[in-house]
Amino acid sequence: MKSDMVVTDVSEINVAQRVRFDRLKFASKGGSFRYFLLRLILSIFVCSAASLPAGADQTASTPLAMTRAQAYAEAKALAAIGARLFRDPRLSGSRQIACTTCHDPTHAFAPANKLAVQLGGSDLHRPGLRAVPSLRYLQAVPQFSEHFFDSEDEADESVDNGPTGGLTWDGRVDSKAAQAEIPLLSDFEMGNRTADDVVDTATQAGYVTELAGILGGDIRRDRQAAFNGILAALQAYQEDPVIFFPYGSKYDAYLAGKAQLTDQEQRGLSAFTDEAKGNCASCHIAARARDGTAPQFTDYGLIAIGVPRNKAIPADADPAYFDLGLCGPLRTDFKTDPDYCGMFRTPSLRNVATRHVFFHNGVIHSLHDAVAFYATRDSDPGRWYPRRADGSVNKFDDLPAAYRANLNSDPPFDNVPPVRARLSATEIDDIVAFLGTLTDGYRPVP
Repeated sequence: MKSDMVVTDVSEINVAQRVRFDRLKFASKGGSFRYFLLRLILSIFVCSAASLPAGADQTASTPLAMTRAQAYAEAKALAAIGARLFRDPRLSGSRQIACTTCHDPTHAFAPANKLAVQLGGSDLHRPGLRAVPSLRYLQAVPQFSEHFFDSEDEADESVDNGPTGGLTWDGRVDSKAAQAEIPLLSDFEMGNRTADDVVDTATQAGYVTELAGILGGDIRRDRQAAFNGILAALQAYQEDPVIFFPYGSKYDAYLAGKAQLTDQEQRGLSAFTDEAKGNCASCHIAARARDGTAPQFTDYGLIAIGVPRNKAIPADADPAYFDLGLCGPLRTDFKTDPDYCGMFRTPSLRNVATRHVFFHNGVIHSLHDAVAFYATRDSDPGRWYPRRADGSVNKFDDLPAAYRANLNSDPPFDNVPPVRARLSATEIDDIVAFLGTLTDGYRPVP
């Protein structure tokens, strides 16, 4: 692609529908990634322009020609505004919490504390329903699909992988802009009552004027366009590869031939990928794709594994309440489909060693125990689940019996008698050591 390439067709800008393959290419190989980024950002804004009143001036907000240099400069400017928005507590109803409050840059954009759920809302006393995930390595997550097929460059394209993709634990949105809207308007997160509240704050802080200089003057007159511009800026910031997907771990250096794993780390990798042992790589893919792209350590699939109920979550005090993931309560389009109940999206394991809580409800508080749960869920359920009055184990206490057929039983799970643990205590330790190599910021010893 030449540096003076010009985009002349607005329809070409709408690349939000690109398949994961294209996004992986841009994310891991650089090149024209930033040009792709601006086209992706503009797709959000162009879509909002379609809803402008008849006769409204759309020329400023739908550029018909742009050089690559211009695209780069505007993407950089938009991302800079997004970075400031991300850190600004004025965008919350309480004026006390920012995106960084829950997505701490020093903790891989996940919480710095050990709480299963975070407190938010206009009074900072409303608890969330799920553990806050990391915002790193989301650039290649495909749009949600009930029937996902890999590209030929990644795996066997004939295999239906089932429900896959989408952002958040239940995959209910498909872009970082749409994801950013969720906490801004959630009554237990940033606590704004309406999008207008966010626009009013952003206008008073000068952000809307700055955005108008990039996206066009219409956003100062159209409040929905202004809100979309704010979301576009937050997305632009999160598309910065240096910050959000640097591929800077020891394992990346190992794959590049620039580092060696210790004996324990190597044993852990072997147990991680062994289908008869950890079998972790069946969902948390550890090998490069066929086209050479770096592993994301997730297949983006939604899966039910039946973690224990977390009594530390206030919502769980109600015995009638269940977080069923794909079929509710936060996602509503599959609430009548029992085949999806209990399924949550498989997160990337990159930077997993920096986390303090694990799984969608934060019920596990150490990486060692998270691995051990997989190894002993079926062989030693009493270690994880409460007991009933008669002393029996109340296994899968956070998933109604009607949906337990959805539970995954592939290794290392094992529900076929005689049930046995597939990983020894030493192998669990080895896998934990290997997972430590997935933390960004690795610096080779001279």
